[in-house]
Amino acid sequence: IRSCFSSSPTPFIFPLKTQILRSPSKLQFQHNVSLIVSLTVGTPPQNVSMVLDTGSELSWVHCNQTTRNNQPDPTMFNPNQSTSYKPIPCFSPTCVNKTQDFPIPPSCDSDNLCHATLSYADASSSDGNLASDTFHLGSSGNISGLVFGCMDSIFSSNADEDSKTTGLMGMNRGSLSFVSQMGFPKFSYCISGSNLSGLLLLGDSNVTWLTPLNYTPLVQISRPLPYFDRVAYTVQLQGIKVSGKLLPIPKSVLVPDHTGAGQTMVDSGTQFTFLLGPVYNILRREFLNQTAGVLRVLEDPNFVFQGAMDLCYRVPLGKTRLPNLPSVSLVFTGAEMVVSGDRVLYRVPGETRGNDSVWCLSFGNSDLLGVEAYVIGHHHQQNVWMEFDLEKSRIGLARVRCDLARQRFGVGL
Repeated sequence: IRSCFSSSPTPFIFPLKTQILRSPSKLQFQHNVSLIVSLTVGTPPQNVSMVLDTGSELSWVHCNQTTRNNQPDPTMFNPNQSTSYKPIPCFSPTCVNKTQDFPIPPSCDSDNLCHATLSYADASSSDGNLASDTFHLGSSGNISGLVFGCMDSIFSSNADEDSKTTGLMGMNRGSLSFVSQMGFPKFSYCISGSNLSGLLLLGDSNVTWLTPLNYTPLVQISRPLPYFDRVAYTVQLQGIKVSGKLLPIPKSVLVPDHTGAGQTMVDSGTQFTFLLGPVYNILRREFLNQTAGVLRVLEDPNFVFQGAMDLCYRVPLGKTRLPNLPSVSLVFTGAEMVVSGDRVLYRVPGETRGNDSVWCLSFGNSDLLGVEAYVIGHHHQQNVWMEFDLEKSRIGLARVRCDLARQRFGVGL
């Protein structure tokens, strides 16, 4: 695969928008707010919308090789309409050598093409063929021969929601991820806390007005372990503070064990943050203590939001502002992510009890999801400049108003 931009420092900037999806989501979510990047693929170009996902490798688009009433379906990519589309044979070096980090190894279909299956914990899945085509990045950049999945069947619980987006942009460190194939040394994104729009910057941000970033190194384990994702953006969680008080968490539960379980992944494809059970329970107890008399707990043992968030509160519907809430700080090696104000709680859409709305702590218990990891979701990355520095194997963080950053870069809404 030719790395088209390795010698060119010119960054590419895309607006990000959010969209409520039901799936494909990577955890058992009923609702999932996803970050959407819009671009064009093929010759002539076709519009696609892709979920930005730093937790996945293979980018894919929903393909449909037929037309409806001789009209192309605007929500799908039609490979037959693209003269630059090339399916990848299953015995090619790309299919054999570049797919080693896929959770499910590719197979050969009846046409000897490289066939990939992607499955997620919420029982949604997609499968189709690996192919290459031209991806168009704005007015000045085309990437020819970018490998992606042309998925012709997508199984999920809610096809109506899925039809709003065409695919997924895999941004992890695997060799076939979007950012690896492009050869950019780094990429950044910023999600606004007000309207949840944002921007994605491919390349070096190198902007003088940006607050200095605090960097945390990526954790790398070279030997394969059954529960360790080697191509994820893994950082070291050192501790958690509630209103500045460091919680009594044993260091041993914050590092991966001998199976690789317990890594901490930064994942833009997941909405909330999930902690292993013992750590979640310590946070839950402290948050309950610090909000006693301030918030009214939802006494409903049958209600668990999104299968993993069991600390919820009743807030009167007429209340326009939440009371002052304790902040929760995720402490990493060399950097800290502070979750404060309204982002500590999340209002459950459409859920009421009498004259009260339901708000839940925006941290969940990953044990309840059957996930053997800590996952830092994009809800807690709002108004944080997130830089993924592949060249130096580190992630940089800085508090910033993302709506102002969009204006600085001249990215329209």
